[in-house]
Formats: sequence, structure tokens, C-alpha cells
Amino acid sequence: MSRPLDRFFEQLAESAPDRLPSTPTGLLQFVFDDGAHPAWFVRLDGRRVQVERTGHRPDCVVELSTTAFEDLVAGHDHVVAMLFRGIVSVEGDLSLLLVFRRLLPTAADSGNPHPVGGVVRRTPRNGIGLHERTSIFFGNSFMISARNGDVEAEPTVPLGLFFFDTRFLSTWRLTVDGEQLAVLSIDDIRSFESKFALVPGQPTHYVNTTTSILRHRSIGDDFEEVLTLFNFAPEPVRYTIRLDVGADFAEVQEIRDGFQRPRTVSASVDQDSLRLHYRRQTLHRETVISTSEPAHIDEHGLTFTVTIESHATWSTRLRVLTLIRDLRRHDLRDRLRSATGRSRVEAGREIDEIVSNVPELRADHLPLNEAYRVSVHDLAALYYQGVNFRERLPATGLPWSMTLLGRESLVSSFQALPFLPERAVSTLRILALCQGTRVDEFRGEQPGRIVQESRYGESAAFNDAPDAADFSAADTTALFLVLLDEYERWTGDRDLVCRYEIEARAALTWMDEYADPVGAGYVWSSRRQTRTGPINESWRGSPQAICFHDGRLPTFPQAICEIQGYTYDAKLRAARLARRCWGDPALAERLEREAADLRVRFNRDFWLPDRGYYALALQADGTPVDALASNIGHLLFSGIVEPERAGSLVDHLLGPALFSGWGVRTLASTEGRFSPLGHHNGAIWPADNSLIAWGLRRYGFKREAARIAWGLLEASRYFGGRLPGFFAGYDRDRTRVPVPYRFTDSPYAPSAGATLLLLRALLGLEPYGNHLAVDAGLPEGTGEIELLDLRGPWGYADALGRGRPFRDRPVAR
Repeated sequence: MSRPLDRFFEQLAESAPDRLPSTPTGLLQFVFDDGAHPAWFVRLDGRRVQVERTGHRPDCVVELSTTAFEDLVAGHDHVVAMLFRGIVSVEGDLSLLLVFRRLLPTAADSGNPHPVGGVVRRTPRNGIGLHERTSIFFGNSFMISARNGDVEAEPTVPLGLFFFDTRFLSTWRLTVDGEQLAVLSIDDIRSFESKFALVPGQPTHYVNTTTSILRHRSIGDDFEEVLTLFNFAPEPVRYTIRLDVGADFAEVQEIRDGFQRPRTVSASVDQDSLRLHYRRQTLHRETVISTSEPAHIDEHGLTFTVTIESHATWSTRLRVLTLIRDLRRHDLRDRLRSATGRSRVEAGREIDEIVSNVPELRADHLPLNEAYRVSVHDLAALYYQGVNFRERLPATGLPWSMTLLGRESLVSSFQALPFLPERAVSTLRILALCQGTRVDEFRGEQPGRIVQESRYGESAAFNDAPDAADFSAADTTALFLVLLDEYERWTGDRDLVCRYEIEARAALTWMDEYADPVGAGYVWSSRRQTRTGPINESWRGSPQAICFHDGRLPTFPQAICEIQGYTYDAKLRAARLARRCWGDPALAERLEREAADLRVRFNRDFWLPDRGYYALALQADGTPVDALASNIGHLLFSGIVEPERAGSLVDHLLGPALFSGWGVRTLASTEGRFSPLGHHNGAIWPADNSLIAWGLRRYGFKREAARIAWGLLEASRYFGGRLPGFFAGYDRDRTRVPVPYRFTDSPYAPSAGATLLLLRALLGLEPYGNHLAVDAGLPEGTGEIELLDLRGPWGYADALGRGRPFRDRPVAR
């Protein structure tokens, strides 16, 4: 018997009031596998808790040891980490267990006191980038290969088959009679399916070959590849087909950051399959490769020896399973209702249905048509079936971000709201479910704070890193409130806003009680230590992204400028919701006063009169960080800028130091740390630019918004209509074409969403109650844009814009 455990359950109902949201509801059963302690049943019922010794037909069964549960209650572990480490087994609806977290004591410290060692830094080798590779993805499973379909991975190159942030195949190399294959064509059928037409040998001698190969691959809950050999010789031919297979089980973050961790991978051969295993204590990852045709299977691959008649074919179906074992050695997805998968056919139909329901675009500008088509398809496909909610969750990007990222999901949902409001629903649901409930310095978690990152790899499972639930973002909480309000404005769905009233109030409380450790009235970014160095908690999350004009790095904490703008906007929007949906005018009035005070204080403390722009950040001692960066455009987006200062910001944003001709650089070319290849020190991020363009429209600068939009749309032509996460910030006059970055996310949800927000900016779309306002601003000579069947409280509406001369710049009022 465990007296502390019993005491926790006995006192649970008394501690529950006002700590639970209204949904989800259901019955949890806690079973302790040591057999020394009877089960407990906890019913979550519309913000109430009932605790009993008996129960029937639980919705979620949680099986773990008494010690593991006591560690969870004491704050020494996190439930998602425990699940992926294999020390807890959950059957049923995992979302109930995540809501149960709100009933745990507040104090926590869940970091691993003895993280794994032996991590080695690897220098990336020169090589071609992802834009010269080929990929398919389904949920957060994806396969990236060379153009012939092969995978020969390196520690710092993201090739292979990945699932839940882990590489389950690092070698997948096909040869015929000892020769590698050369590609004739690639058919990207769907986001999750492709075909390769191949021949043996090199391009110098395959013209007259009589052998050809077709690789037809698809990805879903498993990975499948159908190999077909064609013999066009006039006689039978005997072939030896070899598939080399290997798995290093590396984490995607290790590959991204250039690190390698030693892992011992074992292999076992069954009668009809090859199994690759990786174990660390209770964690068990397994790759299973099987074939439909007889093969000789060894620990390194499969060999087929076949004779194909003249003008005949031979084919085999290869299947790869990616398994994550739970406490009972089952694949953890097998017993979770919240992880119910979909077939590829169902996924294809679902994507088609989403795409068919978006507004129809007719534009004379062909790059806009193509970018719109690709962006809509990407956003429809960038979802995954997580283990922690029944509905699909928004994924962010391939290869580094095929998981839940709070900031990026909030931004892409905001961008896509007039076109794909369902994405906002998914984002709000999962972020509300995973909202911070404890004070855990290791994760940056605090009550009411919105999570930034949720990953499922080995580091997350063992709490070597806070990745299972990482709250190190100072802006996600405000952006949650911004999206909640914007969703109601575009849909009129007050029920959803009321459903998340507790979470929204908790977010406001976080901004008041936890976000300002300095006491200066701002939201501060703390210093987060990572393997690549200390970083801040803004979207510019690189070690040197926040800097002075001369290149010096500021001290921590930092009040980063755009986060203050988001906070200002969030308070005004929450005030509107309090008055309109929650019936709390007193809260609305308080929030409006606080927003007004913040605006006055911000314009006093951040403005640099000798530079004509706002400081990038403040140090705790009030020293302004004076680098010129794209962040000033986000201030226009939020509305915190005094109107008489907007023109000066616009001059900087469209000036030669920031504007490359393709878009606005993250850091001006005049700054000490500028590099056109720097992620946050000179590169061009389409998502960043879309928020800037909408901010320009907000302040009446139609011409300038259109200039940014047109630059990015022209750039999209060179990326097949798919804007990457970012590209190099070289001057357009110098390179003539946009320069891709070697390994950046593509597709990337905020870049796909950028196309949609740029379109909104060009047409000037803004909801006002039951009406949709259209105020187009298109450059002269660009023809017409028609956007048909925009959904909203008004029913359906169309928007039309024609290119025409712009009037003078707006006058500040």
C-alpha cells in the first residue's frame, strides 16, 4: 500500500474546483501493475471530479507502477515522456489523462538529473539540399530519399524514413546485378505517394538498356514500396536484386543540430522479415521489413534472385512497420482511441474534400494561381494523427517540424482562417488541452502558458531535453488569444469561444502573474540553454538573432518588441470576447485599460528617435537593443504603433537595407551580424513577410503591402509554387533568382499560410459582424483577382480586385 498515493486520490475532489475545462469528460481508471495497490477511478464531468474505488467501462485505462505514479504527482516526470519511454500503458482516450494533469500539484522539476552522455558534434558535409531530393509524407511519418529513391543517410542529412521524430530507416539502397539505379522520371502522385522510373547503371550507358525498374512507394500507418522489374530482352534474364537496409534510430533534432548519439542497434531475422531493434532501458523502437516474394534475408538487407522471361515482369511488395513499444510491449498506438489511424485512401479523400471546400481563386497573375493551389494542398495535408487527441493535429513542416509547434500552428491558422477555418479549430483544441498547469523550470512550464513544442523522440522520452512538452516561448500565449478572437470574427462560432473561457482566462493570468519577472510591465523572454547555445523565447530563436547594431549580444531577460505588440493585441481581443461571449464587462474594461497603458509605455520606452524605428528589444536595465530587424513590421500587424510613426517604419521595411526585392530580410544588411544565409540574421521568411504585409494594410499602406506580396509571389515561381520556410536574403538585382537554403522545411505550414494572408492583404478582406469588407489594392497591370465563396457569418461572399494606380500614402491621424 502507498499512503501518499491514497492521500492524493482522497483529496482530489476537494482540490478540483475551477481547475478543469468543460471538455473532454469521461472516466479514468488507474491500475498499478505491481499488484500491491487497488485501482482508483476518477470521473471528469464538466469541471467536476468524482473519485471512487470502483467503476464500470472506463474511457481511459492507465497502467503503471506505484513508483511511476508517485514520480508523476511529485513533478519528477511528464505523462507524454512516460508514455514514449514505455513505463506507462494507456488504453482508450489519452486526452482524459492530459486533462487529469490539471489536478496534479503545481510544483514540478521533471528534468533528467543524469542525461545520456557521449553526444558528438558532427560537421555537416557539403552536399545537395532538400530541394534536390524527393519526399512523401503522411501525418508525421515521412520518407526523404535521393532522386532514384535510395537512402544512404549521414548523421547531419535528413534522409530516411521518419516517424514520431525518429529515423526508422537510415539505409534503403536498391541495386540490380550490383549496379545502382539512375532515374528517368519521378511522378509525385500525391503528398503520400510517388513513382520512380529507373534503369540500372549511369546515364552514359543506359540508353539501350533492356531492363527497367519501377518503384512505387506510399506512406501511411506503414511504408510500402512495390518494386517491378521489366525485362525487354529477347531472352530470359536472371537478376540479382539487392536491397540494403539499416536503421540508426537518430532523432530528427540531432540531425538538424549536427549532433550524433551512439546507439547500439541489433538485428534479427524471422522467416519472412528483418527486424531492427533499438533499446534503452524501457524504451524500445523497432523497424520491421517484410516482403511479399521469397527472399534471402540477412541482418543487413534482402536479396532476390529471379529469372524473368522475355518481355515479362517481376514484382514484390515491401512493407515497413515503425513500432514504439509501450509498457506491455504493444505498439502504443494499438490501444489508444485517440491514435486511430486512417488508410491512404481515406486520407486522400479527406485532403480532396478539404481542398474542394476552400474559396475558388481566379487570377490573371499565374504565379498567384499556382502558389494558391500548392499552399492549399499543403495545408490540407500537413496534419498528423497524434497520440494525445482524437482529431488530427496540425503539423508544421518537412523535415524538421513534422510535429506540434505552438507558435507556428497559431500563425498558420491565423493566416488560413478565411480559407481553412478548421485548422484553427484543431490548433485551439490541442493547445488548450496541453496548456501549462505546473511550475516546471526544466520545461519553462507555468500555469496558463501555451506550449511551444511537443516531440516524441528519445530525448523527450527520458527528459534529457524538455521536448515532450516544451513551453519556452514568450509569444504563444498571447497568440492563442489572438487566434481565438480572430476565429470568432471569421466564423461567428461563440460556442467554441465559450468552451475555452477557462483556458483563455488562464492565459491572461499568465501574462499578469508570470510573464513579467522584471516588473517593468512587459512580457520577457528568458534564456533557454540548448545544445547549440543559449536562445531567446521568440520566433527568432537562434543564439545570435537578438543583437545590437554593432553585433554585441544583449543580456537576459529580454523584452522583445513584437511580443509586446502581440500582448497589446491579445488584451484588446480578449476584452472583446469578455464583453461579447463571456458576459464579463468588468474584465473587458480592465483589459482595455491595460492595453492602453502598455501602448503608451511601449511607445515611450522602445522608440529610437535618432533611428526612426523601434528597438528590437530591451534589456532588464532598460537599455534598448538597437538592431534594425523585420520585427518592426510585426508591430504594425499588432496595432501597437502610434500612427504618426508608421510611415517611418514603412520607409525602413521597404528600404534597401531590409527589402531584398524578393521580401523583407530578418536583419538589415547594415547590421553587424547580417548574413544573407543567417536563419534569423538576414534570410527571408515568407511567414514573417505575410504578417508585415498585413500590418501595412492595417495602417493603410496598400502599395507597400502589394510590393511585398508581389515579390514573394514572384519568388514562388522558382520553388514550384511552394515557398520554403526561408530562403537567402541576397539582393534580387545581384542573384536574379531567389537562392534556396540547403536544408529548410518545405512544405512549411506558415509559408503555405503566407500565400493566403498575402492574398487577403491584396484584396483587403476584413470581417465586420455579418458583413465582409473588401478593399483591394493591386498593382497596376496585374489584371484581376476573383475569390469566390468566402464563408463566414454573412453566408458566402465573393471578392474582386483589379490592378490600378495607387493613391498617395495614408496620412497619420
